[in-house]
Amino acid sequence: ASERSLRQLLERLDPSRLQRRFLRPFLRERVPGGPGSRDVRQHITACLEALGWHVELDAFTAPTPRGAVTFTNVVATAAPGAARRLTLACHYDTKVLPVAGAFVGAVDSAAPCAALLELATALEGPLRRARRELTLQLLFLDGEEAFESWSATDSLYGARHLAARMAATRHRSGTGTDLLVLLDLLGARDPAIHSHFPSTHPWFLRLVRIEQRLRRMGLLNATPQDPPFFRLSPAPGPVEDDHIPFLQRGVPVLHLIPLPFPPAWHTPEDTERNLHPPTLTDLTRILLIFIAEFLHL
Repeated sequence: ASERSLRQLLERLDPSRLQRRFLRPFLRERVPGGPGSRDVRQHITACLEALGWHVELDAFTAPTPRGAVTFTNVVATAAPGAARRLTLACHYDTKVLPVAGAFVGAVDSAAPCAALLELATALEGPLRRARRELTLQLLFLDGEEAFESWSATDSLYGARHLAARMAATRHRSGTGTDLLVLLDLLGARDPAIHSHFPSTHPWFLRLVRIEQRLRRMGLLNATPQDPPFFRLSPAPGPVEDDHIPFLQRGVPVLHLIPLPFPPAWHTPEDTERNLHPPTLTDLTRILLIFIAEFLHL
């Protein structure tokens, strides 16, 4: 893309809209089946339906260590008639912490959720004009967190259900996911994000190149002297997350998660105060260009 077209695309992003309109409504407890979860789901749905997206609620009840719980994934597709999708995903539930006070999960994963809404809004015009065979899909997954201790059965409730459902639909309708990009624990200062899967390493290299180019052009808050967000050093071990059930069914995955995790992870300090808005804005800018290139917008 030319420098001019990059600048024009990035002008579509509005960092204050991301913070005020999209992020703030997420900053509350979002325990599956509870009122916070319902309100946030309505926020997601309203934002995307206003853009003309097709929004589907994937609701189901599953056994948990705390009894039966109803979970609801939000599946939003810009052009549902398209055969192929670039899919971005994050989880919108919050963990039940054994401490007093509300846990609002700012990086985990309110900020990634808000970034997805901002990206959809910024790309409203280009997506409407896009070629029809390939579209953008957003997954807001419920029940990523364990209720007690992480295990194969107490975690990833929404992802496990939706991955199975989408695999069955894929066989029937021929729709496929070209790439699943999972965002988790993003929004704090100095993230170090690594490539986890050889099959998607070329896409990871594209993120590296976009980041380098935008830094050189002065289009990010971070300078070329600051540590990069996307690192070429080997990943410090795999992380179990919402991508696993999709990966097991052959979906190519980019897992965008910082290692080490942010210091406030799974503590009451994971609040808006400990987010770093310039970094969240920069990551959203990099992803905007990545999506535009992937979808040929």
